[in-house]
Amino acid sequence: MFEILSMALKYVFILIIYIFIINIIRLIYLDIRSINTDSSETDSSYLKVINRLDTLDFRMQEYYPLIDELSIGRNAKNDIVIKDKVVSKNHAHIFYEDGLYFIEDLNSSNGTYLNGEQIDEIIELRDGDRIGVGFVQFLFVNR
Repeated sequence: MFEILSMALKYVFILIIYIFIINIIRLIYLDIRSINTDSSETDSSYLKVINRLDTLDFRMQEYYPLIDELSIGRNAKNDIVIKDKVVSKNHAHIFYEDGLYFIEDLNSSNGTYLNGEQIDEIIELRDGDRIGVGFVQFLFVNR
């Protein structure tokens, strides 16, 4: 009787270990899949930080998906927060209208740059445009 109970508990314990390992593998898979979803493999437009992230004094994501609108600035309420003194609290705004993306500078102190030129009006973004906000450079990718 004791041998049967011992053997049954042994198999139950092995089953619990297998379930635990399968759950760990599933969590790793879901985590990797979410990283790939955030990157350039998505079907939507996005901004990619061109700077090497390890050279910045603050943390930033590498990719920022664009949906309807996106605000950039030093204020924590912005969609992209750049903790740099040369960036205004509310620096720039990107928005989607009639199937196109546009960018506007929000009267920032140091300006917003598009392909190396300072902008002073609302301008349409095109695939491959480079956006400069402070020391951070973004690449606009339109899908």
